[in-house]
Amino acid sequence: MLRRFSEDRIGLFSVFYIVTMVFIAIFAYWIAPDSSPNANQMHLSIHSKPPGFSTQILILPNPNADQGTEEIAIDRLFWKQDQLFYNASGTPKDYLQPIDLSRYPSKTSYLDVEKSYVKERKFLLGTDKYGRDLLSRVLIGSRISLSIGFIAVLISLVVGVFIGAIAGFFGGSVDRFMVWLINVVWSIPTLLMVIGITLALGKGYWQVFIAVGLTMWVEVARVVRGQVISIKEKTYVQAARVLGYTNYRILLKHILPVVIPPLIVISAANFASAILIESGLSFLGIGAQPPVPSWGGMIKDHFRYILLGKPYLAVVPGLAIMSLVFAFMTLGNSLRDALDVKT
Repeated sequence: MLRRFSEDRIGLFSVFYIVTMVFIAIFAYWIAPDSSPNANQMHLSIHSKPPGFSTQILILPNPNADQGTEEIAIDRLFWKQDQLFYNASGTPKDYLQPIDLSRYPSKTSYLDVEKSYVKERKFLLGTDKYGRDLLSRVLIGSRISLSIGFIAVLISLVVGVFIGAIAGFFGGSVDRFMVWLINVVWSIPTLLMVIGITLALGKGYWQVFIAVGLTMWVEVARVVRGQVISIKEKTYVQAARVLGYTNYRILLKHILPVVIPPLIVISAANFASAILIESGLSFLGIGAQPPVPSWGGMIKDHFRYILLGKPYLAVVPGLAIMSLVFAFMTLGNSLRDALDVKT
């Protein structure tokens, strides 16, 4: 299996890309240029700037340590009578404001401010409509997509494996009821069900995770049920019954381990589906709520800019979604071929 998978270059590239994205998501606040909570440092005077834009940033510490620091985009610093002034971006060139040393630690001079509290910052992907660093928002937004994929797949596996295993193993009226439940849930459009569950649980980060997970167990249950029905007729399972093993032991140690390969393939596909569903919910405004960065929410905020000559504001998060979904789908296909899964 490993040899066949190692020969699949697309599969290996998908694994490398996914591992890279997981690394970025874990260390996003260390990698992102804007390490403020949710990369929400706004500079309205430099909103919607193109990729590669750079400017000077004046850092103003807040007297209250819990509030962090304030940043102001400036065009220039100006010395006048041994006092330091700055010209904020977006203001007239002759509108100079003095530096307030009371905002800084004691014994801080104007020279210290010029040397240590004025930084040149480059926005590699430009700024969004609120003047936030787009690259930082995209990097930190990867946390939402990867975490919702992981948690949704985990929930779908727990629910789907339980229902599918019970239905396939015991059969009879239990199987008929489970199949009826699967068909009912299957008949409801996924996005519509997610919206209904989200509205019932309320808007929020964890509510979306639960809602997506509760709608993705159906395919898992269907596959597990079919596999269990087939496997329970095998000779080694019948031998286990004759030896007096309990149903719990037969299911857990003799049947479910054989079902793991198809579950791995389904999980990869469900991971991609969860990312798309969350992006759609965020685009509709019922997913992750601002200021939490979400790729779908970023597209929602900027899709009108496609017609205003700044398409990168929506294209960049769109490409992030597309590339991650493509990686998981190709990984699922590669695992299916390597594990020789037939469902």
